[in-house]
Amino acid sequence: MKVLVIGGGGREHAIVWALRRSARVTEVVCAPGNGGIAQLARCVPVNQKDLDDLLQVVSAENPDLTIVGPELPLSLGLVDELERRGLRVFGPTQAAAQLETSKAFAKEFMQRHRIPTAHYAVCTSEAEVKQAIGLFHAPLVVKADGLAAGKGVVICQTKEEALETAAGIFSGKLLGSADTKLVLEEFLEGEEVSFLVLCDGKHVAPLVPAQDHKRIGEGDTGLNTGGMGAYSTDQLIDNQMRDWLLTHIAQPVVDGMAAEGAPFRGILYCGLMMTPRGPMVLEFNTRFGDPETQAVLMRLESDILDAFEASIDGRVSETQMQWRPGASVCIIASSAGYPGSFRSGLEITGLDRAAEVAGVQVFHSGTALVEGKYLTAGGRVLGATAAAESLQQALALAYEALGTIHFDGIYYRHDIGHRALKL
Repeated sequence: MKVLVIGGGGREHAIVWALRRSARVTEVVCAPGNGGIAQLARCVPVNQKDLDDLLQVVSAENPDLTIVGPELPLSLGLVDELERRGLRVFGPTQAAAQLETSKAFAKEFMQRHRIPTAHYAVCTSEAEVKQAIGLFHAPLVVKADGLAAGKGVVICQTKEEALETAAGIFSGKLLGSADTKLVLEEFLEGEEVSFLVLCDGKHVAPLVPAQDHKRIGEGDTGLNTGGMGAYSTDQLIDNQMRDWLLTHIAQPVVDGMAAEGAPFRGILYCGLMMTPRGPMVLEFNTRFGDPETQAVLMRLESDILDAFEASIDGRVSETQMQWRPGASVCIIASSAGYPGSFRSGLEITGLDRAAEVAGVQVFHSGTALVEGKYLTAGGRVLGATAAAESLQQALALAYEALGTIHFDGIYYRHDIGHRALKL
C-alpha cells in the first residue's frame, strides 16, 4: 500500500516511522517532510497553506491512503475535498476540526453537551473583554480563538495583564495576525494529561495517556511553546479514570459532533486538567499532538495502519491496539531564542552517535538535509525519544542521546517528566 503523509514535523516523522514498521505498507511519501523523514520516505514539496497545492500533490502521487498530520490543512478542508473525490483519507472534516480551529466553538460545544470545562466568556472586542473580566478572579487565561501553533494561550497573573494580552490578540501584535474573537477562561489548577482517542464518527478507542511540557523554561516557567517534551506512562491515569474519561468526555464529543451533522473521524486529542473538581477539558486538538505523538507511538506494538483504516471504515469498536508496558519520553531540542526569533541553517552533528543509543529514536521537527548535512530549519529542531521499562530509564536514554547531538545554541529542558518522578 502506498501512503502519503501530509506534514513535516516531529509528529509526522513518528507517523512515517510507525508506518514503515507495517508489513502492508510498500511506499511512504511525505509532503513536505524534513531532513529526518527523508531517510524513511520520499519527500515532495508542498505549500501546506495552499489547498490547491495540497490537492495537486495528492493527485500527482495517487496514494491508497492520505494521512493529514497538521491542523492547518484540516482547517482548509483538505479531508472534505479528498472525500469528495472518493479518496481514502485519515482525519476530520473542516466542520469537525472546528473543535480545534475555534476555541469559542469548542467552549460553546462543550456547554451544549455538558462536557466538563472551565468557566469562560467569548469576547469579540476590547470593550467586551473589559465588561466580562469582572466575572473572573486572577489569575485567568486568555486564549486566541484561532490556530496559533500552540502559542495562543496566555496565563495572566492580573486583570491588567489580561487586558493587555487581549489588546495584543485583537491588534495582531501578540501573534503576528489579528484575531476577531478570544476566550477568557478561569485558571484551573492540577495536573495536565493528554488523552488521545481514535474515532470513527460513532465509536472511540483510547491510546496510552501522555503529559506535555508547554513552557520553555525548567520548572514549567516562561513562555508557552509548541511543546518542549512529553512522556507516557500508564500511571498517569488508572483504568477507572480512563473509562470515566471515555464515558463523560470522549464519547459525548463524538456523539455531539454526529448530532450536529459533523461526524468526527480521526484522532481526538483531549487536553485535560485533573482538578480537585474532577477532570476538565482545557482544549481539543483534532489530530495527533506534537511531541506527544513521538512518545505515544514509541509504545505502539500493533500495526498503525490497522488503526487508520478502522477509523475510516467505522470499525474502531472492533480495534484492539496493543501497547508496550513501561514508559516512553520525548525531549525536544530547540533553537536558541525559540519561541521568539531564532537562526536557521546551523549544522547539526552527532546524530550518528545518538542513533547508537539502544531504545532511542531521534525524530526530526525542524531540519533540512542539504548536501549530505543536517541543518536546523525551525524553532523546535528534533526530539530524542526513548522507551524503557520505567520512566527513569527512558529519560536516561533520551538524555544520553541528546548529549551526543550539537548545533550552535542548542537548548533543551533537563526536567522533562519531573512531575511524575515526584509522585
